[in-house]
Amino acid sequence: MDNGRDAARTVLCVDVGNSDTNLGLFVGGELEATWKVTTTERMTADEARMRMAGLFDMLERDGRRAICDDAVIASVVPGLTDAWVTATRALTGRRPLVVGPGVKTGVKMRYNDPGELGADRVADLVAARTAYTAPFIVVDLGTTTNFEVVDEGGSFVGGIIAPGVKLSAKALSDAAAQLAMVDLKAPASVVGKNTREAMQAGVVMGEVALIDGLIDMVWRELGYETDVIATGSDAAAIAALSQRVARTDEHLTLRGPEHVAHVEPSLKINQGLQFNPVRVQFPPC
Repeated sequence: MDNGRDAARTVLCVDVGNSDTNLGLFVGGELEATWKVTTTERMTADEARMRMAGLFDMLERDGRRAICDDAVIASVVPGLTDAWVTATRALTGRRPLVVGPGVKTGVKMRYNDPGELGADRVADLVAARTAYTAPFIVVDLGTTTNFEVVDEGGSFVGGIIAPGVKLSAKALSDAAAQLAMVDLKAPASVVGKNTREAMQAGVVMGEVALIDGLIDMVWRELGYETDVIATGSDAAAIAALSQRVARTDEHLTLRGPEHVAHVEPSLKINQGLQFNPVRVQFPPC
C-alpha cells in the first residue's frame, strides 16, 4: 500500500512517560516491534544505549531486521530527554526529532498556549487525528488520565488532566496507614465485602465513573456526542467497564511521533551529518 512513505525507512519512536518508557520500531510506516521498560528517576545516555542495544539484539535473535534510519522522542520527563537524544543519535548517526513546542503536527489548535501541551498529549492528538474521524475524545490512561477533545471541525479544543488509577491507589495507600496497596482489578461487586474489595471499588470503579462522567460533561458542553478512544497501559481493562469508551488503541501514543516524523520537515533534512542507514551497532559504553 502506498502511504507516501519510503518502504525501506525505519523510525524508532521513544515515548518517555513518568512510569513507563515505550519504544516502537516502524518500518515503512508499519509498527514492526514494541518494547516497554520502566522509567527510572535518573539515567545516563550510556544506560539508554545499553537498553536499546538489548532490545535490538532481541530483534536479531528473532531473525528480524535490526536497522534504524531515524528516531523521534516524545518525553514528559525533561531530566531524561537528553539521555535519549544522545543515545538515539549514536544509533542513527543524526539528531532525533524531539516532539515539543515549534514542531509541526498538522493538528489545528484552539488552545490558549499549545506550547504547554505535554509531548504525550501531542502524540495522542496527531495519531488519533490520522486514524479516526472527528469529533472524538482520546482518553490516555497513565500516571495521569488525560482527555483530549477534538471537535467536529477537527480542531483540538482542549482537554482534562486527572489523577491516573495507579496514582490514586498509591495516594490512598500512602495517606491511610491501615490501607495497603491492592491489585488494580474490578471487584465482584461495587459494594466491597472487605477492605481489599472496597479499595478496588473505589479506585477502579471510581476511575470508570470519573471517565464516563467527564465524557458526559464534555458532550453536554460540545452539544453533541463523539467517538471515544482509550489508550495506555490500563485502557483495555477500564474500557471493558466503561459505558462511554467505544474502542481501545494500545499503541496510539507511539504512532503519534511516527506521524510527526512525516509532517515535520526537519527530520527529512540531513543536518550537516553524513547519513546512511546503519546496522544497529553501538559504540563501546
